[in-house]
Amino acid sequence: MAKYNVYGMGNALLDVEFKVTPDILQNLGIDKGVMTLIEADRQQQLLSELKDYMGKKSGGGSAANSIIAISQFGGKCFYSCKVANDDMGDSYLQDLVECGIDTNLQQQEREPGITGQCLVFVTPDADRTMNTHLGISAQFSENEIVPEAIRDSEYLYIEGYLVADPKGKSAAIKAREIAQNAGVKVSLSLSDLNMAKFFKPGFLEIIGDGIDLIFSNETEALTLAETEDLNQAAEYLKTLSKGFVITRGGEGSWVYDGNNLIEVAAHPVKAVDTVGAGDMFAGAFLYGLTHGMSHEQAGKLASAASAQLVTSYGPRLTPQEAKDVLAEVKAA
Repeated sequence: MAKYNVYGMGNALLDVEFKVTPDILQNLGIDKGVMTLIEADRQQQLLSELKDYMGKKSGGGSAANSIIAISQFGGKCFYSCKVANDDMGDSYLQDLVECGIDTNLQQQEREPGITGQCLVFVTPDADRTMNTHLGISAQFSENEIVPEAIRDSEYLYIEGYLVADPKGKSAAIKAREIAQNAGVKVSLSLSDLNMAKFFKPGFLEIIGDGIDLIFSNETEALTLAETEDLNQAAEYLKTLSKGFVITRGGEGSWVYDGNNLIEVAAHPVKAVDTVGAGDMFAGAFLYGLTHGMSHEQAGKLASAASAQLVTSYGPRLTPQEAKDVLAEVKAA
């Protein structure tokens, strides 16, 4: 038995949430609906101009959200990331530990610097827009990998945002090689439309000769496959991975288990904030696969969990909400 269900790796970011209108985004020159990397001075400018709209802060980053979700459902996880030796880094480490997640941060000296922040803008249509200053997370490298923890996991989960930095991409490739040599399954999230649009060659390097599972939303899949036909995009993903998930918002999701393409229905809800919905889907799905569920059952759990998530603000369920969703899906 592996010690960990999932070993995750990605950018550690303190999320700062704002409730704004599309007009405000336009006036500030912010591209709606995507993640944009920004420098420290731009971040400070936005924080100053939007101080009256600021909401809650929480430990985040795409893969971290997924790993925390797995832990909330009852899974055991390890998370590799990079934070600075500052107050935000202290808070981030404490948050992971309180969530029951083991991390390289417990084993390594943290360096001076600034822990990364992600400014998350939520508009009334429940869309999410992100401006991210990676801070020290931009220095994520092979040094943050803990090979023995990868080898003692069922799945490796790679955050697609790592493809944007050469050191992050190299770390992802190294982790994939360690996992495959140890018989550990490898999963990857495409993470964002801009990642799929501008970093396809890097993704292909990370994927190598093929992996076990790709997580994507519809626009990311179409962009990576360079097509406007979702069926063609699905066929393309089959050339890269033994299985995949394509989330489609209110249209549900497509789950490919290596043999069959399964349509999983969406749960109709009133969405107020879609921040973290894809991360929750990936986390719940990986929890399901590592706890005896079929791809279809895991898809149903992921659909129910992400639907519950978008009915309130923030990228996490409460621990009780996670337990309730899991119990409800198991009872169905």
